[in-house]
Amino acid sequence: MRHIEYREIEGRSAGYAALVVLLALAVLAGGLAGHHMDVEGHHVTGMNNRIVWGLPHVFAVFLIVAASGALNAASAASVFGQAVYEPLARLSGVLAIALLAGGLAVLVLDLGRPDRLVVAMTHYNFSSVFAWNVLLYTGFMAAVAVYLWMRMERRMHRYARPAGIVALVWRIVLTTGTGCIFGFLVARQAYDAAIMAPLFVATSFSLGSAVFILVLLGAVSATARPLDDRLLHRLARLQAIFVSVVFYFVLVRHLANLYVAEHAAVERFLLIDGGGGVYPAVFWGGQILAGSIAPLVILWGGGRMRSRRWIGAAAGLVVVGGFSQLYGIIIGGQAAPLLIFPGKEIVEGALIDGEPSRYLASAPELLLGLGGVAVSLLILVLAIRVLRILPERFGGEDDAGGGSQASPA
Repeated sequence: MRHIEYREIEGRSAGYAALVVLLALAVLAGGLAGHHMDVEGHHVTGMNNRIVWGLPHVFAVFLIVAASGALNAASAASVFGQAVYEPLARLSGVLAIALLAGGLAVLVLDLGRPDRLVVAMTHYNFSSVFAWNVLLYTGFMAAVAVYLWMRMERRMHRYARPAGIVALVWRIVLTTGTGCIFGFLVARQAYDAAIMAPLFVATSFSLGSAVFILVLLGAVSATARPLDDRLLHRLARLQAIFVSVVFYFVLVRHLANLYVAEHAAVERFLLIDGGGGVYPAVFWGGQILAGSIAPLVILWGGGRMRSRRWIGAAAGLVVVGGFSQLYGIIIGGQAAPLLIFPGKEIVEGALIDGEPSRYLASAPELLLGLGGVAVSLLILVLAIRVLRILPERFGGEDDAGGGSQASPA
């Protein structure tokens, strides 16, 4: 069995201190923005009676979905016995917890009355997906924390695989629940589809892998620790597979909606002329071109495209595509016209039926969303300072093999 040495970083450099201060300021700005919206009311945002989930929700769902996928390396190492991923397992678990914490921070502060969270935690309506998610989110964080304990404690290492299996199952259930939030909303024609559940699961694998690759490259660059390119190429190939699967589910979703006549108007809104061209641009430019086609060209290419810089660029594009996808689903799905009385014309009252809704995010919303990202990064940066998460080297000459478990340091 191969012995892996883990070591925390010293954290004494001016660059590390500056990064911590910068992230802390971003967290403070996000908290103040959330407080401003809480005190003044949501009229200071771009949300309205039709669009009740704004940009902060896009950030929150992005971080929550990415948290599930960030556990890919840990699952590969512990559950599927891929020893090559052993050096990445601890970082994978800590990143998953950090991303989920950032997403939940945004979610709580965007509720309007975050003080009422205690009600949601003590009174459950189990016919609601939201009630289940309260348990799924907290349970996922606990499952990953236990998994990290099993890996980091020498005498508990024999329980790492069972703990990894629990975390793997929990993450799939969690992301399925997140997808069901939209799939079960029959009142919105842009949602209301069972394929939302597997689409969100696939998106979590792709988005989490991309975030993990970026964090890995950043950690290697900042700490000057060796990284075996073969390990990075393995991650890149997995990333390409995940992007392809997401692209397939997106294709099936829209083709199915185009086949059903009642969804033709919604598809035209999202893909052709919605929001003055905003949502089609987000879909075709952000999700399809930047988030799917361009990364696949890079990741399946050879030669120079196998360099760390190109792989990092592909991961960054996947992040852009994933954010665009969630923006189109969450914001575009709410902005799409509601057909409350099909075939009828409203001659009196509010123009709701058949009319699209407009949305423009405000500065507090953007600051709150970025504050959630800063929470995740700050947790990660502090964790690698106080815990032995990063190995002395990421991969090595003996990592090309298959399934033997490495002993913990």
